[in-house]
Amino acid sequence: MEDLNGLAERFEASRPRLRAVAYRMLGSMSEADDAVQEAWLRLSRSGADSVDNLGGWLTTVVARVCLDMLRARKSRREEPLDSMPEPAAGTDSRTPGGPETEALLADSVGLAMLVVLDTLAPAERVAFVLHDMFDPPFGQIADITGRSPAAARQLASRARRRVKGSPVRHGTELARQREVVAAFLAAARRGDFEALLAVLDPDVELRADRAAVPAGVPSEVTGAAAVAGQASVFSRRARFARLALVNGAVGVIVAPRGRLFAVLSPTVVGGRITKIDVVADPERLRELDLAVLAD
Repeated sequence: MEDLNGLAERFEASRPRLRAVAYRMLGSMSEADDAVQEAWLRLSRSGADSVDNLGGWLTTVVARVCLDMLRARKSRREEPLDSMPEPAAGTDSRTPGGPETEALLADSVGLAMLVVLDTLAPAERVAFVLHDMFDPPFGQIADITGRSPAAARQLASRARRRVKGSPVRHGTELARQREVVAAFLAAARRGDFEALLAVLDPDVELRADRAAVPAGVPSEVTGAAAVAGQASVFSRRARFARLALVNGAVGVIVAPRGRLFAVLSPTVVGGRITKIDVVADPERLRELDLAVLAD
């Protein structure tokens, strides 16, 4: 058997790529690190003497571990993430695996992408990530997912359609809507009251479900000034917000560390927002058709 130190060096050379695979599959850096560590444990026990392609073998192991973790996650009811965790006193949030590091990694992958991936079935997510981001042959994906190569191809294709979505509105209308919603989001991030008023219709209505607002905060607000005031309070969470397609129209997803917390669905008429629906209830969130908005 190969010397364990030499094997560890070869594994460490593959760790960044394996971490990237696992993070895109799981959307959690701590879980991704667990999956990569499990791959090392299996490698250290079995050795690499009979492995022709160590990189491919490790990718397969990590993908299988991730698939098991995703299936376990789907089988239990998860609690909604209601806020971005704050680092404990005396700790540095930028340390590897810390909240700030994970937020930056989520942003580098794309918050919208992570959120949409989370709507896929486990096998679809694994097939999509492997094929569209790392491009192994479908035979390898089939071996990981326990499907035939043809079925693995269908999994990746179906996932790709869901990730990319199909806008209900025509391109020109979608572009106008995107411009207005992007301006709203930018103003909310800055807490810019006047800029918010500029994109809101005077009679705009905001309706939020009870999971979206703290106790004592009204769930229905009418009028540009009132809605702008409520939106400016949103500025703390706006750093975790990104544009996305929501039921085929431009909307806003709020996803601390890539975990979906809320969705804003603005209605745009005549270049201004006339209505905003805010959904945070987990059951209602699961009913939404989310897709990545192309650049």
